[in-house]
Amino acid sequence: MEDQIFILLGSNQGERKKMLQQATEAIERICGAVLKSSSRYETAPWGFESEQWFINQVIQIRSILSPEMLLAKLLSIELKLGRVRTNQQYSSRFIDLDLLYFGQQILRTPDLEIPHPRLHLRRFTLLPMNEIAADFEHPIFKKTQHQLLVQLEDNSVVRRLIPDQI
Repeated sequence: MEDQIFILLGSNQGERKKMLQQATEAIERICGAVLKSSSRYETAPWGFESEQWFINQVIQIRSILSPEMLLAKLLSIELKLGRVRTNQQYSSRFIDLDLLYFGQQILRTPDLEIPHPRLHLRRFTLLPMNEIAADFEHPIFKKTQHQLLVQLEDNSVVRRLIPDQI
């Protein structure tokens, strides 16, 4: 059973906060226990233009699923919550669930890359990761989340939401 699994949740369409809550509940129901949740962050779109900003959050779970089975469950949750996948890599979406880390595993298949190949480039990922797991070490770069955040070149706007805004 792995308990250092980290998932990034994001939404910039519809009732964004409700989407994150529904996704978290579904993950807990079919993937594994939620151990920690970061604050929610409002973030500028990354890689594309949109007037609607994202709300992002990282959760840590414990699961008996393999990385491939977990990905399949996450994709099914996205589908149930209205995610429509297109050929565009970056676009607006009701829900996006990215598997960031699966413990210290390194996995490269056509369908799944762990750790997530772009997490170290994104402020909207590293800020919530740093909040709940600052000392967690990236298995390839051998740097903690805090070290990755300090070295980050991404200057995009990421605002931590206070509880009244959530």
